[in-house]
Amino acid sequence: MLKITHQDKMETIQNIQEELQNILSPKRYIHSIGVMKMAQKLAKHYCLDEQTAALTGLVHDIAKELTKEQSMEYIQQNDIEIDQIEKYNHKLLHAKIGAHMAKQKYQFNESMEKAIRYHTTASVHMDKLAKIIYIADKIEENRNYDQ
Repeated sequence: MLKITHQDKMETIQNIQEELQNILSPKRYIHSIGVMKMAQKLAKHYCLDEQTAALTGLVHDIAKELTKEQSMEYIQQNDIEIDQIEKYNHKLLHAKIGAHMAKQKYQFNESMEKAIRYHTTASVHMDKLAKIIYIADKIEENRNYDQ
């Protein structure tokens, strides 16, 4: 089995940060950095791998700025199941799409993928990482609910 080192994860974080900076709006990018930092803090507190939490938090909104058309096209092309609520509220799709992208593009493991999938709606199937990402997304320092 391939062992990923701390250094590998740090380099991966830096590479993904550069990619996200090119595809996300400045506001969304700053939020993603905030979630990454908060996820890392929470992971340390709850004795979970900090770099895994940081990576997952960083990528959690990778698909957030896709248009409705782009989202529906991605769903169809990748045979991702959606329910009626998601069909009518396309903004919810970014979680499932982002989870799929993270697995395909960055080889995220199942726990990381689930954490991204559940970061918006939550689920009874959430593990510790998923709970950390869910909370980090809600409480990161740049989050502004007044807008």
